[in-house]
Amino acid sequence: MFKERLFVCVFITAPGFAQQKPAYVDSKICNTCHSEVYRTYRNTGMARSFYRPGSEPTTGEPFYHKPTRAYYSMQQREGIYFQRRWQPDRDGKQAYLQEWQIDFVMGSGNHVRTYLHRGENGTLEELPLAWYSENNGFWAMNPGYDTDRFITPRKIAYECIFCHNAYPKIPAGHDRQNSVPVYTYPLPEGIDCQRCHGPGSRHIQLAQSKATADDLRKSILNPKRLTGDRQMEVCMQCHLQTTSLRLPSAIRRFDRGPFSYRAGEPLAGFVLFFDRASEPQPKFEIVSSVVRLRKSRCFLGSKGALTCLTCHDPHNIPRGEQASMHYNAACRSCHNTLSDKHTTASNCIPCHMPKRRTDDVVHAVMTDHLIQRQPPPSLLAEIPETHETEATAYHGEVVPYYPASIDSLYLAVAQVQHDSNLNKGIDLLSSAIDKQKPARADFYFELGEAWRHQGNPSKAIAAYEQASQRDPTSAWILRRLADALLSTGQRSRAAAILTRAVEAAPDDARGWYALGELRAESGQKADAIAAFKKSVQLDSDLPDAYNSLGSTLAESGNVEDAEKAFRSALRIQPDLADAQANLGILLASKNELLEASEHFERALSSQPQNTTARCNFAITLARLNHPEEAEHQLRLAIETNPSLPEPHDLLGTILKNEGHSEAALQEYREAIRVRPGFNRGYLDLGIAQAETGDLAGATQNLRKAAAGNDPAIRQKAQQILKQLSQ
Repeated sequence: MFKERLFVCVFITAPGFAQQKPAYVDSKICNTCHSEVYRTYRNTGMARSFYRPGSEPTTGEPFYHKPTRAYYSMQQREGIYFQRRWQPDRDGKQAYLQEWQIDFVMGSGNHVRTYLHRGENGTLEELPLAWYSENNGFWAMNPGYDTDRFITPRKIAYECIFCHNAYPKIPAGHDRQNSVPVYTYPLPEGIDCQRCHGPGSRHIQLAQSKATADDLRKSILNPKRLTGDRQMEVCMQCHLQTTSLRLPSAIRRFDRGPFSYRAGEPLAGFVLFFDRASEPQPKFEIVSSVVRLRKSRCFLGSKGALTCLTCHDPHNIPRGEQASMHYNAACRSCHNTLSDKHTTASNCIPCHMPKRRTDDVVHAVMTDHLIQRQPPPSLLAEIPETHETEATAYHGEVVPYYPASIDSLYLAVAQVQHDSNLNKGIDLLSSAIDKQKPARADFYFELGEAWRHQGNPSKAIAAYEQASQRDPTSAWILRRLADALLSTGQRSRAAAILTRAVEAAPDDARGWYALGELRAESGQKADAIAAFKKSVQLDSDLPDAYNSLGSTLAESGNVEDAEKAFRSALRIQPDLADAQANLGILLASKNELLEASEHFERALSSQPQNTTARCNFAITLARLNHPEEAEHQLRLAIETNPSLPEPHDLLGTILKNEGHSEAALQEYREAIRVRPGFNRGYLDLGIAQAETGDLAGATQNLRKAAAGNDPAIRQKAQQILKQLSQ
């Protein structure tokens, strides 16, 4: 755990300070001289964008999420807030109970509040249930969680904090692209003055000295003194997003850290923005304000004179009647003559910038910044959340949005990064790398990713190796290289690369998980168990790692700890089919058949094509003396995958036990037909033939079983052959 410490600001007055680079300070110091501006700013949405929970709403009655049949509640106990999730079991009791302490709230509450849990390794995790302000407030799922699958809490990326908070500190080495987003505590709370005015240490030092008013003004950035483009960019750093869908919409320059932007510098030196070449139906999204404004005739006609500050005072957000007067006055500063359709009392905003429901956060309603001549039809009706798939995702050219011209390397990366324009993008990126020979590893890594997504692991390996040569300690590059090596059968080299990856980033839980998988597949069970345990120790919210740990423990004979691991996986993700099926197998082995059958049912409800789980479910049903239900499950398994011999063989055994000898023989023969050399089928067919008096047929098939590789089947066949010969 990270130790909490109070942040104490010390005024630095040592000789030579003036030559030091200005640094960020606690913005509470600004209140000393700018008390009125500081007071009004504290009431804005930006200032309230990130904070510790204080007086949060609670759910009262649990919120029911029908697609996952799960209940959620928001509770307060002794001043601490928690979010809970559970599903009812057969007896109506809370099963798969998961509870998270709420450590931070992201969002002012003007539209939505998202609740965050602080992970053990310094990450922040977005919890599933959110509070929305419309209709006097209601509870609903966060975007992406409203699906019939359980989504584990998502890590809050640096890009999220960039726009929802003042700059935090992050551990050394975590400013790389693709780094796990880890934060050094304590965290700032809310977007502060310095996000728009730049680092304040120099300004404060001069304010305490006898500096001239001119020197004092020059020591801090006033966005009003910037050119129109630079002024807009202060707002655009957070309020510009061309789309929240797969594209990519923005790429941070590879040589810039996630929190290295300084207000007033050209935004293109930090991040580049992209858009689709064609947009059949422009979307209205929650961070579309700048994009919508820039499409407006008012903006285009102003030739740069219209900026965000034309209408908005970032230090003071008016509300109610005062807001109407303020924004109407901004409109009439240009539109001082009105048509006959208007009166002097007309309110410009509801008609020309109406509120609309956003397409990506479907429970939020916001002002549309596309200034329109004619009021559009009402766009407030509720809409369902849609989820992008490979089939619905954009596949086409990605073009620059801001700035209008972007260098060829980054433009090529934009084509391949989310597979939007993969084939053409690979050619463009390969050509740009050959011509420019960039020093940074990131470009070669992106080329490796593109080759991997295209299904060419050999070329991906070459690109990853180029990237690793330039950045040999990047665990992310090493893991991707190991994946590509595994896909080409180079297991020993992949193991060596993964070992390097965990040495480079020993706190990377997913690196340890990948190494554990490889060790388990290689039969190194003890080493695999150690790697899986390290993985879940670093990140206790990795259900796949718990499931793999349970499987390896069970294979090693440690049934008790295996069961705990499977249950931990299901606490995190109740619909993880592999963990449900594995726990079912383990419980069946302990003769806890009723609970085992319940887990098989749950596995099949989320993964109905899982033939192995269905066969084990059928065996369990047969042991519970439900042969008709077992037969039904096996016929479903055969229908799902008719090329597998096991369902036919199991069905044959059930039919034989029910006295249907001919039908049983037919299923055994079918098992051998679909897989010649299936020794279990030869054994079971031989036994059935012997029981019906067909000794010649039985002898023939039992000899085939006795010649197989499975020692248990071979021994059983030899034993029966010996009995038949007596």
